[in-house]
Amino acid sequence: MGLLDGKVAIVTGGGRGLGRAHCLALSAAGATVVVNDLGAGLHGESTAESPAQEVAAEITAAGGRAVADHCSVSDFSATEALVERTVKEFGRLDVVVNNAGIIRDKMIASMDESDFDAVIAVHLKGTFSLTRHAAAYWRAASKRGERVAGRIINTTSGTGLFGTVGQANYGAAKAGIVSLTTIAAMELRRYGVTVNAISPLAATRMTAGIALGQKGEGAAFDPRDPANASGVVVYLASDEAAWLTGQVFRVDGHRVQRLQGWTPIAEYAGSGDGPVTGEELVDGLPKIYGTLPAGPPRSS
Repeated sequence: MGLLDGKVAIVTGGGRGLGRAHCLALSAAGATVVVNDLGAGLHGESTAESPAQEVAAEITAAGGRAVADHCSVSDFSATEALVERTVKEFGRLDVVVNNAGIIRDKMIASMDESDFDAVIAVHLKGTFSLTRHAAAYWRAASKRGERVAGRIINTTSGTGLFGTVGQANYGAAKAGIVSLTTIAAMELRRYGVTVNAISPLAATRMTAGIALGQKGEGAAFDPRDPANASGVVVYLASDEAAWLTGQVFRVDGHRVQRLQGWTPIAEYAGSGDGPVTGEELVDGLPKIYGTLPAGPPRSS
């Protein structure tokens, strides 16, 4: 018996890297997998490759059940059709893993509108589109009185959480995915749907050239193997994770870190009864950072 026996999952960007690892892990846990991958290049350019078909064939050869899908997640109507096809072919949909993405790294002053729009379209709109249509399917099932145990696992990144120079488009999209995760979790809880996000530290084609740290010589465990995050995906996709929603997890090697969002850590209160003034903040705001104000000392 696997954690996901009888479940049906859609994984976007499932043909390579993290997505491929998730597809294999979900299948090994008993799920039927719809491997969605447009086969585009790293920057969204068209290619003649079909990685979704390759992963689906790999799963089938291992005794699992999988099909390939090649629609673009940035196409709102196409993701609606993807949900409909999945339910028609397999009778249900239980799990959505939003993983598809591209990068077009540039400094802000050099970034074109198309660079920004393309990255937002795949990461943020793509995550929204499939989430929206899966949510509508589960809501309808819940209103019919059916038991729903829907699971959505989104993919954010360190850039979206902490920032990285040269990735304003990618970081904005990934930060947006965190907010989307939080709000979707609030809205869909009533229908029996959980929504969580992972932030994997992994060596993929997107991180090529970035110093992530590698396994030591002779070491059996690779801390940057994309498959390291897939166990978390399997768990979050299972019935065992029904209690957990609206969370973000950083997966670093064998460590799974619970992240906490924006919370107040210090404050400055103005001295008057009205709103704080700009003049007060000249000296007041540096105090909550434990620093001295710039410039010469000011008399009180």
